[in-house]
Amino acid sequence: MIKIEITPLATQRIQESLGDKPGIIKLIYDTEGCGCDGINRLLIQHESGQFDTPIDAPPFTFVVDQQHQIFYEDMLRLDAEANYPVFKLSSDSSTYSTNVSIQDLR
Repeated sequence: MIKIEITPLATQRIQESLGDKPGIIKLIYDTEGCGCDGINRLLIQHESGQFDTPIDAPPFTFVVDQQHQIFYEDMLRLDAEANYPVFKLSSDSSTYSTNVSIQDLR
């Protein structure tokens, strides 16, 4: 199971995005219209999909599509930029993106 350590600033930004409505946060590796390299994104949804698998990311409910799990290491970190509305997704050995957006699809 993938685990995500979420920094206090990222926690605050996610809570702001969720507002007072419940939601599930889906980590995706989006390749639609992105050329040969995909981009990492966070989507806020009402519910998880049929092929979604849980991610351990307290205090939030995160999921990832089973087919996208191969793109990620088992232990990830999610941080937020102080002066820009994006996140940084990294691990001990890699920086996946410093420009991860969050989109509310609820």
